[in-house]
Amino acid sequence: MKPGCPALSRNIEDYPEGIIIPIDKPYRWTSADVIRKVKFAAIRHFGKKNLKVGHAGTLDPLATGVLLVCIGKATKLAEELQSHDKEYMAGITFGATTPSYDLEKEIDRFFPYEHITAESVSEALPSFIGEQDQIAPLFSAKSVDGVRAYELARKLHKEGRTLDEAAQELIRTARINITELELLEFDDASGDCGMNKRTASMTAGDRGASQSASSDASSRINVTDNSALGLPRATVRMACSKGTYVRAFARDLGEALGSGAHLDSLQRSRSGIFKVEDSMSIEDVIMIFHHPDRGA
Repeated sequence: MKPGCPALSRNIEDYPEGIIIPIDKPYRWTSADVIRKVKFAAIRHFGKKNLKVGHAGTLDPLATGVLLVCIGKATKLAEELQSHDKEYMAGITFGATTPSYDLEKEIDRFFPYEHITAESVSEALPSFIGEQDQIAPLFSAKSVDGVRAYELARKLHKEGRTLDEAAQELIRTARINITELELLEFDDASGDCGMNKRTASMTAGDRGASQSASSDASSRINVTDNSALGLPRATVRMACSKGTYVRAFARDLGEALGSGAHLDSLQRSRSGIFKVEDSMSIEDVIMIFHHPDRGA
């Protein structure tokens, strides 16, 4: 067991307000994958089959970072926790778009990018500060007439429909608030921003390590690799309100710069007071529920 990991009583009644665990979500895991893994371990540990386990704020499969898992009566706090502001580290590639606005789908269009510089990105960012209407990606968990938007997106994508136009027709705009934007890194074409493991940009080795907890969970999520194309990319720190889609921000930033763009990496570095550096890996969380000293 990792030093510093708390010991848990086997009686859930010892936690009258429930348990909140900040988890650093593994790359290519869905938020539901994390909940299934934790719930199985928690039910086995507490011996309570109807134990409630949920999360406060979905993360995309290709995102990492803070996912708040609520156990027991803490699930009643999920909506409040989800309403808190969040911070992200976003890796954005310019000069190309994908239907999903990230690496889950292959590039569908290329755009001019030679004019994009660190200065032009920095100058464009302030225009996105403040309250604004945002159209979510069609590849999202948004509900459209009772159907998940990503289910419609897959159908429309197979039919050859333009998903940006479909999103404008099907998804209502949401009012969001972006409070901070900061350009951390810019690379004009080399594809190497020199980011470390704790930022949004992850090397292939880092991604492989983050998947090691469960190859079954990660193998279902497709990932394309566009790094060899030599397109310019930026790493942007964003602080924003609940409901903000960083993939949609990348789309809109590309358009504002007279090009196209998509996310190549995303990390939720903070959710409310919970920071990624204080979050636990999925392996450490499972060890809490299976500590050998307690005969699990």
